[in-house]
This record gives sequence, structure tokens and C-alpha cells, in this order.
Amino acid sequence: MPVKQSEAQVYDAFQKKGSVPEAFQPLPFFEVVPLGWIKEQIQENLNGFTGHLDSLVPDLIIRDDIYGKDRLSKHVKAKDVGAITENGELQSQFLWWNSETQSNWRDGYIRSAILTMDQTYLSRAKGYIRRMLTTQDTDGYLGIYDKDLRYKFDNENGELWAKTTLLRGMLAWYYFTRDFTILKAIEAAVGNVMVNYPAYKSYPFHSVNPDAGGLTHGLAFTDVLEELWRITGKIEYRDYCLFLYNDFSEQMLNEDAQYSKLMDTTLPLKGHGAHTYEHLRALASAFYASANPKLKTALKNFLGKISHTTTASGGPVGDEWIAGRKADATGRGYEYCSIHELLNSYTDLLAKTGDADFGELTEKLFFNAAQGARNPFESSIAYLKTDNSYSMCGGLNGDTTIKTQTRYKYSPVHQDVAACCVPNAGRIAPYYVQSMWMKDSKGLIAVLLGPCEVETNCKGKRINIEEQTAYPYEYSVTFIITAVDSEFDLKVRRPSWAKKITVSEEYSDDRGYIVIHKRWQGEKSVSIQFFPDVQLRQDLNGEYYYTYGPLVLARPIQSIGVQTKTYPLKGFRDMHYRPLTLNVLEYANEKVKQVKQDKLEFTTVLYNPVSRKTEPVILIPIGQTILRQVTFKPKSEDQ
Repeated sequence: MPVKQSEAQVYDAFQKKGSVPEAFQPLPFFEVVPLGWIKEQIQENLNGFTGHLDSLVPDLIIRDDIYGKDRLSKHVKAKDVGAITENGELQSQFLWWNSETQSNWRDGYIRSAILTMDQTYLSRAKGYIRRMLTTQDTDGYLGIYDKDLRYKFDNENGELWAKTTLLRGMLAWYYFTRDFTILKAIEAAVGNVMVNYPAYKSYPFHSVNPDAGGLTHGLAFTDVLEELWRITGKIEYRDYCLFLYNDFSEQMLNEDAQYSKLMDTTLPLKGHGAHTYEHLRALASAFYASANPKLKTALKNFLGKISHTTTASGGPVGDEWIAGRKADATGRGYEYCSIHELLNSYTDLLAKTGDADFGELTEKLFFNAAQGARNPFESSIAYLKTDNSYSMCGGLNGDTTIKTQTRYKYSPVHQDVAACCVPNAGRIAPYYVQSMWMKDSKGLIAVLLGPCEVETNCKGKRINIEEQTAYPYEYSVTFIITAVDSEFDLKVRRPSWAKKITVSEEYSDDRGYIVIHKRWQGEKSVSIQFFPDVQLRQDLNGEYYYTYGPLVLARPIQSIGVQTKTYPLKGFRDMHYRPLTLNVLEYANEKVKQVKQDKLEFTTVLYNPVSRKTEPVILIPIGQTILRQVTFKPKSEDQ
């Protein structure tokens, strides 16, 4: 039977034409460690929700040994997965949920323990890894299904997703310990997948139902494959990424990242946000494995579509669905899971392309949307958050029409919806830290700025660099380089907002990077000063907002907090916040002044359409707020 033209085009898109080398080499986890405020935040998370989620929701984490004795079989029809559903009708679809909750949480837990070198949490992480290794079958299988179910699906399942979330944490532990028995176990688990889902002879993403969340989450298995390829150099891992994306694209699924949908530039993103933004990495892995120009076009189109769904803070909308609508500061929320997944995809593309713009996007997302969805006063996060956040009482900015909407609040768990965002909130800072430094054939590159220390091999020599700064809350950065007779480039990404800089050494500019080339001997200090100023910008809807360096500024709104739930563990609670008073102000074309040179507090004048008068306001970084106004509509002409 002749192949239809559309099918022929899709088939051609997956032909391997070669491979594309990555511009930068990501450093193994733990070669970069945090300092300063980033380390403090990771430790705060360990002392809070990241270190205690098992005590807050023991039913989901401790009492369900989903990878061991409680593996799923045909006889399991229901399970407590944390979410409250009506009449239990959705229970069977989400039986895999606890694997995500447990393993994403453990991934953040393990990485946080390592990066802080907290001996209490390291000991617990070690015990967890040992226990997971005991669940591995003799054929290499690591997962959540008994033998009567594994690899035998034509519908919703969590086979690949449960492995992805588990193995990412195990890879972090391998990097820390360099215990090759762990690497051997990971390779055996991946090998078991490749045997049971043989490339181009099986259909791991086949589903009779186009809505299959756990199944399509499984495309993120490419994270594990690419990490193994970087560790071992085995090309079969990278090539398997191409196969997975091929099969994913050819199935009847309601997912944005399928090749044919990306090639239609008129088709907006519609899917579940976390899926869409994590699938960006999977497409990138397929293109770099194949060098197929059609996939390069799809990747470009994908990024173009994402640009229409990101807010002023960088938040990728999806509440929980993107639903074909563009970003809106007041009317569209973004999920913490999506914040993490898009950040992870940006840093992946930063390594692959070397494009400094991806560093800019990563910093914007981490310093603004991610910090702005954390409670700055206690250990909890917002499952959903908007840039303009006028109320956090369950519904979108005070909307009570959807009675089941509870995501717009602060909680250390969010068990009434799903305990997915809190685990990802514990992962995001460690993943940011891992990507702060990369290298190429010429030297080391500070691609993301902030307080940290890197120790790695460069041109056969061991190099240590301490990055001393409080960035982005101050704008001087000092690099203390310790090396023994080593000649290499020190590159530092130059933020586009920094129109003026000073550097203590001679340097050149290269495509968004400051380049200092010299022979390094002993201890050497290099200082860079960036000079920010307040910049007026407009979002996708033409509303104005202000930035200072990489920080988005917000007008804080005084709020009243109401405790809605407490937990047996002291100090943890769910909170609603409502405004003390609410006036939505408008842009008045007035200057912004910094209150003090050493303080990130600014004043300006905005227009109040109710009083029909201008009034002075304070602007502070979005990460220091709970309720706030970030964007300001132009003053109406009749006013």
C-alpha cells in the first residue's frame, strides 16, 4: 500500500543524518556546589518541605512501597495517590502517581543533601539508594509493575515515567559516590527497557486513549538516556532518544510536542503544561542525535510557540492546561512543575547550543517565577501562581466559580490536588546549580551567575573557581581561580541588560560571553562589575512592567493570611492570603527611583483609576512578595 505524503514527510523527519555536537559540555552533578543565598535556600528546603515530605504525607511515600512489595499488578484497582477525586472515578488512571511523588521528591532530597553536605540527610539518602537497589530484578528491571503488567500496555501507564524519576536521583548519587555498582544497576535498568521496547520494533507510546498523562510523561526518559550517553559514550543511548521521539510523534496522543503539530506554526500549545515544557528536551535530544534539519525546524517552531506562553516573570502558563491561550499576567496561572521543567529544558538547550539567550531565560525564570511562587516567610509553595497575584484563596485571583479549584494557595504538600509541585520545588535550585558552569574545548564557562564553587578537570588539569557574589541581589562578581600552570579561557556570560561593565583583566567579547584568556598559576582573582538600571518593558498584552538587572519588580499588596490546615509536624501549614485592600493601578509614565544605592527597593508613581489620582508606590523584587501587581495597563485615554 502506498505511503501517504504526510506519512512520508514524518518518516523522513526521523532519518538519521549524522549527529550534532553539543556546544558546551555540562558538568557532572556535584562538580558545582552552591554558596551564599542559594545554599541557604537549599538548606531551608531541607529543613522544611524537602526534608520532611515523607512525614507530612506518609501514606504516599512511606506506606506505599510502589517499587518493591507494593508493585502494581492486574489485581490492584485503587490506591491512595493523594488527590481527592469525585466518586473515585479517576483512581485507576493515576495508580502510578506515587512513583512520581516519591522519586521526584527523592531526587531533590538527594541532590539537596549532597549540595549542603548535611550528614543527617546524606545518611538517609544512602539508605534509600540501598533499598532501591534491592528492588531490582535479576533481568535488570527497576520499576513499579509486577510481571503480569510490565511493558504490556495499550493505555495509560507509568512504566517509563516511574523509571525516569527514580533513575535521575540514582544518577545524582552515582556522581556523588562514583560507586560503579550504582551505574551498573542504572545501565541494567535502561538495558531492560531497550530489550523490552526494541527500537523501531515496538510502540512504547501506543495508547487507545489519546489522553494518557503518565504514558507521555515517559518521554522524559530521554533525560536518563542522555546522561548515560555523556557518562559512558555509548551512542546507542543517544540514538534511543530518536526512536522514542519518533514513536511518540506517530501515536494518536493529545500532546503539543509531536512533530506534525510543531510543524504547523498556526497551531497554539494546548496540552498539560508540565508535559509540554519537559518534552522540549526530548525533541532537542532527537535532533542532536539525528542532525535531521526537519527536527531542527520543529525545535525552532516549538520555542516560538513557548514564547507566546511565558509571562513577564518567565512563568510558563498552564493552569493546568495551556489550552491554546497566550500568557496573561492576571488571567493565566503557571504550575510549579512547569517552572522546573522549562528551566531544565532551557539549561539543556544552553549546553547544546551555547546560545547565551538560554542563560538569560533560565535566570529570569529562576530568579522571578520560581522565587515568586515560594512563600518568603515559611516553608510552602504555590501550586499555581500568577504574575499579578491579587488573592491566594484557592481560585484564580479570587474566582470562586470553580469549586474544585484549590491550587492557588500556599502549602508544603498540596495533597488535595497532587503532591507533585512540592517535590519539584525541591529540585529546581539543585538543577540550577548543576548548570551554573559548563566547559568547551577552550576552557570553563560561567553560564548562569550566582554564588557557587566549581572544581573540575580542564585540559587535563584540576581547576577550582570560587564565584563570590550575592547576584542577583548585587552586581559585583569575583572569581577566585586556583590552578597549577594551566592555560585556558575563562568565559562569563554577559547579561544583555548590562550595557556597561568593568572587568579587572583584559577581555574580549564573543557572542554574549566575556572571554579572558591567559595562563593561570596559583591563585588569581578576576572581578567583574555589572551596572544595572531600571528598564521599562511590555509583556505580550502590551502591559508595562519594570526590571532591574535580571529581577522583575512588583508592587507588593498588603495581605491577611488565614491558616486553613495544619499538619502533625510542627511548623507546617496551608495558608490562604487575601488583600487588605485592592486597587489595580495603571502605568503613569513616571520615572522609577532607587530608594538607597544598596537596597533593592524602588519608588515610582502609578495611576489609580478609582480615585482618578496618581499615587506613590514601592517596587521590590517579585520573589519577596506574596500578593503583588507586576504589570500595569496603560492609563486609559479618557482618564
